[in-house]
Amino acid sequence: MPKTTFSDNPNNSSFSNDASPHDREAVEFIRDKVERLYAQESSAKDEVVRIKPELTSKHQKFISRLLNSDKDLATIQTEWHEYYQHLPDAEKHKVWQEFYASRPRLSALSEQAMPIKEPPPRATTKRRSQPRQKNGPKLRDVRSVQDIKHTIRHNVTAGGKLGAKQQLQSLLFGLGVGTIVIIIFMFGFFNEVVIAPFIQPSRAQADTPLIIGNSTVAPTSVPEVIIPKINVEIPVDYSETSTNESVIESDLEDGVVHYPTTVLPGQDGNAAYFGHSSNNIFNPGKYKFAFVLLHTLVDGDTFYLTYNDKVYIYKVISHTVVNPSDVSVLGPVSGQTATATLITCDPPGTSINRLIVVGQQISPNPNTNTAAATTSATDSSLPGQLPGNGPTLWTRFIDTLWGKLLTTAVILLAALWLLRSLNRYAKEMLKNSA
Repeated sequence: MPKTTFSDNPNNSSFSNDASPHDREAVEFIRDKVERLYAQESSAKDEVVRIKPELTSKHQKFISRLLNSDKDLATIQTEWHEYYQHLPDAEKHKVWQEFYASRPRLSALSEQAMPIKEPPPRATTKRRSQPRQKNGPKLRDVRSVQDIKHTIRHNVTAGGKLGAKQQLQSLLFGLGVGTIVIIIFMFGFFNEVVIAPFIQPSRAQADTPLIIGNSTVAPTSVPEVIIPKINVEIPVDYSETSTNESVIESDLEDGVVHYPTTVLPGQDGNAAYFGHSSNNIFNPGKYKFAFVLLHTLVDGDTFYLTYNDKVYIYKVISHTVVNPSDVSVLGPVSGQTATATLITCDPPGTSINRLIVVGQQISPNPNTNTAAATTSATDSSLPGQLPGNGPTLWTRFIDTLWGKLLTTAVILLAALWLLRSLNRYAKEMLKNSA
């Protein structure tokens, strides 16, 4: 077979004359196929033009000169920073605009040079988090009650790492909160003692006149006791016929009560009247503080009783504090023809003693009085003791079964909590000392 050779002229597509027609045909076929493969590729000049950025602004030219110099990277960064700092704000803004404008082109070239590979898919797990639905069913806590308690206790005690100082602070905090609760609790049941000094009876009532001196008092359709000095004008109940202490204490909710075994105004003898000094604000009745300021009366002060369309005026001649068993204060006053005795509890809000204020009738003239009629009381014998404020709110509460159970439970829980707190504190102190 004769030797096949190509022509030295690259533009010549034929072989040397000594090549066989078959060899020429094969070479032409290969050359045509290669040309078709590279027909879509751009030339090297086009690639250089496309990749090489166009330096149009002075900032781009400046950085290009720095990058093409032989200076190290630190020097290039320093000179560029100084150049940028001396630019006006408008030029600085232009630098950033040029930077952001070049980013899409740089990203495209980077993707062509190094295609981004997709990360391998994650392996699916059995428990997959699901997006929370706004209106979907709420997730249930599958933990047991013991686990929840353990978690709460662990979080509250910082995993059991609280020191003696923190234990003491926790103890003091609990005692402080407990004290506040007890104060609120005690005020609710015993506020009659606390608020008694601050009560000004009848001052909030617009229809209660302030009577000064011996000014004339017009009788009203309802019998009343009027004490100008302490601004009291309260109805008096003359209808009670029982001397039972609980009955009279119940009547005190509606005002001042005339004691049935004593005389009436206009009769010779001693008329006795009972009124509250201070009662619990949660107890029923509008006249819980009727005689709270009765202790301020002194000899010479006056008070009034309206009865049967007449006004009777009395001048205070004595005021004493007696034991509740001293029922002799209900009888006639020695050396006096006609008197009226105002009785209330002392100190205000308690039933320890009784305050007795006796007034001598000065108008109308006692000589015009009539003799005392036979008492109409169902029990004319003297009572065992003088009526008081009656059962307090606490007494009524503790007398019930629920009151006893609740009080006992609160005391036991408080004692148990205190003992446990002291025990933890003692253990922590021993641990720290060891």
